Amino acid sequence: MRIVQFYQEKGRENSQVAVVGDDGESLQVIAGVASTYELAKQAIAAGKSLAEQIAALGFFGTVDYNKVLKEGRLLPPLTHPDPAHMLLTGTGLTHLGSASTRSAMHAKADDQLTDSMKMFKWGLEGGKPAPGQIGAEPEWFYKGDGHWLVAPGQDLELPGYAQDGGEEPEIVGVYLIGENGTPFRLGYAIANEYSDHVLERQNYLWLAHSKLRQSSFGPELLIGELPQDIKGISRILRDGEVLWEKNFASGEQNMSHSIANLEYHHFKYRGFRVPGDVHVHFFGTSTLSFADQFKPEPGDVFEISAAGFGKPLRNTLVATESSEPEIKSL
Repeated sequence: MRIVQFYQEKGRENSQVAVVGDDGESLQVIAGVASTYELAKQAIAAGKSLAEQIAALGFFGTVDYNKVLKEGRLLPPLTHPDPAHMLLTGTGLTHLGSASTRSAMHAKADDQLTDSMKMFKWGLEGGKPAPGQIGAEPEWFYKGDGHWLVAPGQDLELPGYAQDGGEEPEIVGVYLIGENGTPFRLGYAIANEYSDHVLERQNYLWLAHSKLRQSSFGPELLIGELPQDIKGISRILRDGEVLWEKNFASGEQNMSHSIANLEYHHFKYRGFRVPGDVHVHFFGTSTLSFADQFKPEPGDVFEISAAGFGKPLRNTLVATESSEPEIKSL
């Protein structure tokens, strides 16, 4: 089952949540809720799964999915009423093959292993612990709160201070923290963990800065277990023509860490278990156009798709002016 969030046709003040029809072209609007956030809170309170709560609520109508897409009415499949309570975070060096690009970016003059390669090896050796055991810590980064999130179909900004704006095709886990502090995983989605790779390449200590960019995920939220072997395609289009394209793989079969290990090392921090908060956690990638020396330009369209996740995620790269902060004393 896959669900989406979208604005009602008459305005952008009100939202609806729907199940994607079996044909992939229609949306069955869920009765009694206006958002995935509300749906999840109801399910937690009732002690039900999302699928069970949807079945209990039923549907009250069908909407043309392509019409919603064409009119730009899609929302991310999960949002928070207060974007400050939505955390966007991620882990890197988690996929088989992901270390080669990173290590080349941070290569040392001698034969020593780069810090990236050391961390990747730790993941290979201890990233999939046995049940009940704690595995190796992954690399972790912060991408902002819900204000930094861009809806499917909307623009990703290339700010004036940025040196690059490149895609990262990934899978995200999406979570809501229950009233007792328990993280509830709602599902998974494809995502673009858009970053500044030129900045990162200059010095890996600037990784934190390079990740402070907008991102997008969706349009559909896959409810249920994550497939072990995910096959996807990442493309960059310019004026309707595909200029760069590459397959990518995800799922635990293609990862050096288990999802459970990545989740543990994120939610072990009490500050990430605040009741009512939403978390969107990027699981990493091994495929980048940057690794092929391709440089996206304003106007280019990023398109990411994967079997089993429904319609592709598309976002256009748009240059914006930097807003210089004015610091005042009180």
